[in-house]
Amino acid sequence: MYKIAVLPGDGVGKEVIEAAMIVLDKLGFDAEYEYGDIGWEFWKTEGDALPERTVELIKRSDATLFGAITSKPKEEAAKALASELQGKGYVYFSPIVRLRQVLDLYTNMRPAKAYKGNPLNYRDDIDLMIFRENTEGMYCGVEFFPMPNGLKEYLLENHKKMAKFKDIPTDEIAISTRIMTKKGCERIVRKAFEYAKDFNKRSVTLVEKPNVLRETGGLMVRIARTIAKEYPEIKFYETNIDAMAMWLIKNPQNYDVLVAENLFGDIISDEAAQLIGGLGFACSGNIGDNTAVFEPTHGSAPKYAGQYKVNPIATILAAKMMLEWLGETDLAKRIDKAVTEIVEEGKTKTYDMGGSNTTLEVAKAIAERL
Repeated sequence: MYKIAVLPGDGVGKEVIEAAMIVLDKLGFDAEYEYGDIGWEFWKTEGDALPERTVELIKRSDATLFGAITSKPKEEAAKALASELQGKGYVYFSPIVRLRQVLDLYTNMRPAKAYKGNPLNYRDDIDLMIFRENTEGMYCGVEFFPMPNGLKEYLLENHKKMAKFKDIPTDEIAISTRIMTKKGCERIVRKAFEYAKDFNKRSVTLVEKPNVLRETGGLMVRIARTIAKEYPEIKFYETNIDAMAMWLIKNPQNYDVLVAENLFGDIISDEAAQLIGGLGFACSGNIGDNTAVFEPTHGSAPKYAGQYKVNPIATILAAKMMLEWLGETDLAKRIDKAVTEIVEEGKTKTYDMGGSNTTLEVAKAIAERL
């Protein structure tokens, strides 16, 4: 029996998790579920959107299924704190980003597969996988505002391009850093190539911007080129993030595996999601060496909370990914087959697909096909 942590989160996260559990229960997945705390309510009442008890729950579980959380800017989050927590130095940080870093869930896998019959498909022949580095890059969280005086002085002394900011006061400068390491680049690129090898994919495409981001992008490109030589049977391509955004619209069917740094991976995976029906079909896995967290990629959509109208397929497909990661490939295939049949039939669908069925009605229809 597996031990599975379940983190419903906020808003519609609770509803789509309820839907996914209908499918998992009907599937007969042999698991013990333990529900954990994460999200906006715990930020407001405890000053921590990811309590340590939840981190410990994930560590002692075989895998985690996560719903959605509400995130807001720093100032707005501070105002939302309970009165007794105000002014005590609590700073909001996205719990899912923190979770990825604390547990070193360095691989973010984002499939983009078009299900035949989906009226929202851009094309029916899209089937690609995006590997996004999940712990470094622009999302590493090393930011400053105002800019520390010592940092400004150091940069003025050591980088000629800092001269244009010489006369700007430090309290008018904000800095976000893009930190990439050799280890981080190596392991995400290798994961992409290993996936391509295991699933007989034709190509791996690196998405970067080394012509402008010369140091960080250059590091990623050099490492990817070196690793690509170990897989001569797999074609290796390089493209800039802006060009990739265009090519995904023009010829998405030409791509098999994409690999990118955190921010760029975030951008292209959401773009790819829209090509196969939007965030209602977009699932992801946050995977480390010891554990993994699976989730739909949509937010908590507070305006829809309690209405049971959002599409649960992304969360159901996240559960499928979890089963694949656990080695339960037959169960995962049954979910995929059931989703395929329901989408192609087109009788049961939520509002985003032009239907009027509820979240749970779609889940129950999929469960019945198992």
